[in-house]
Amino acid sequence: MLAGLAAFSGPIHGNAIVRVRALLDDARAAGTDAAVRRWLAMSPEARLPGFGHELYPQGDPRAADLLAAFEAPDSARELIAHVERLTGAKPTIDVALAALVERCALPEGAAFALFSMARSVGWIAHAIEQMTSGSLLRPRAHYIGPPVEDD
Repeated sequence: MLAGLAAFSGPIHGNAIVRVRALLDDARAAGTDAAVRRWLAMSPEARLPGFGHELYPQGDPRAADLLAAFEAPDSARELIAHVERLTGAKPTIDVALAALVERCALPEGAAFALFSMARSVGWIAHAIEQMTSGSLLRPRAHYIGPPVEDD
């Protein structure tokens, strides 16, 4: 759980919300089209924070479900529609959380707290499942160090 939270606090994962909020602020200040084009020009891989998810190429279902549960602010809806028209990229959970935080006037850091609490439930469920099954879930790494000796 602690390892998950430590990794989660990095700029690409849990704290991606900071970049999403900056994009939303820029879109409100400079206009959606100008802001999106500026951010795309700054991104070497032509990706916007909060849009396009590697695991969900058809769209992040978490974002779709959350956005369907409330009326997002106009600025968020405009940004989502513009990015989809321009790039085809759909919003991730980070955009949905930023919209929720704005809609509910939640304090700074609320999106990170909500996302990390939700992920924590999943991490605990994975830990319980691994303990009861005796095997790793989705192991992706391969140990290449010295042989481990049994004590």
